Amino acid sequence: MVQLKIWISKTTTNKGMTMSVDIEMIRPVHPGEFLREEVIAANDLNVSTAAEHLGVSRQALSALLNERASLSPDMAIRIEKVFGLPLETMMRMQSNFDIACAQSRRHEISIAAFHAVVA
Repeated sequence: MVQLKIWISKTTTNKGMTMSVDIEMIRPVHPGEFLREEVIAANDLNVSTAAEHLGVSRQALSALLNERASLSPDMAIRIEKVFGLPLETMMRMQSNFDIACAQSRRHEISIAAFHAVVA
């Protein structure tokens, strides 16, 4: 597994003092990668067999396992019922992955902060 390091620079103000903090984050794992490595491969299953157990198409499961699709709540329920992985854990994994991806593109969004007009 390739780890992507993301650098986040955060500026905070504390009692008039401004400080900059650099945080190194490792890219959270995509739930499809986790499922592929820790469940499907670990149990010597192929995609077709796993898809059959989950009641989904081979193409839908393959897209998730190869990180071309996000984990849906419906698929997370199926994974929980079949493999015992908690729905909340799997959805948190997807959320953490999505947040890290968005943070890595943060610099592409150039907008100004809203400042309320005081009357």
